[in-house]
Amino acid sequence: METRAFDLFAKRNRSVSIRVIPGHFATQHSHVNYCVDMTRVKTEMVAARSAARLFAESFSNVAVDTIITLERTKMVGGFIAAEFASSTGLNMNQDIAVISPEITADEKLILRDNLIPYVKNRRVLLLVATATTGLTAVNAIRGIRYYGGDPVGVATVFGGKFEIPGIPVVRLVGVEDLTDYQSYRLGECPLCKEGVKIDALINSYGYSKM
Repeated sequence: METRAFDLFAKRNRSVSIRVIPGHFATQHSHVNYCVDMTRVKTEMVAARSAARLFAESFSNVAVDTIITLERTKMVGGFIAAEFASSTGLNMNQDIAVISPEITADEKLILRDNLIPYVKNRRVLLLVATATTGLTAVNAIRGIRYYGGDPVGVATVFGGKFEIPGIPVVRLVGVEDLTDYQSYRLGECPLCKEGVKIDALINSYGYSKM
């Protein structure tokens, strides 16, 4: 499966890359024809810091108190906070919190009592690894607002062309860079109907071959 893999690079900095593998893959909610592997950005210091620098530049004019990181992106979030604090923008010298809330099986965001003060009455930047339809981001924003926070932006490494009214969305790599990327609802996958076997199960931790 890995022999089919190739890299996609962020247009603004080729130090940021994601590996994609064509095939037939199953997620919790859908079947897709590409596995988008974020391992480098999530785990390698140079890639994570490069991605963080791009996000920090994009949100340099947005005041941020807290960064919420989903899908194992906390290292990138930490670097974003550091970039903000060392910049000359609105967040210069600010002590920005970076937290990773729990997410339920139905994608609801949960904050324990000790983390609520970092969101309530705070300006919150949401960081996710992948946001193709925007559903994960929208659900998280609802959670932020439920806990009294003010969502001021969405940062995603790989994302679709969705919009959220009143909230800027920044993508480093876009779905359009995979011109034939397809996502199918469960039960509607043409690959399944053609009898094509699933290559792997994928989630935010990575992939497991079938």
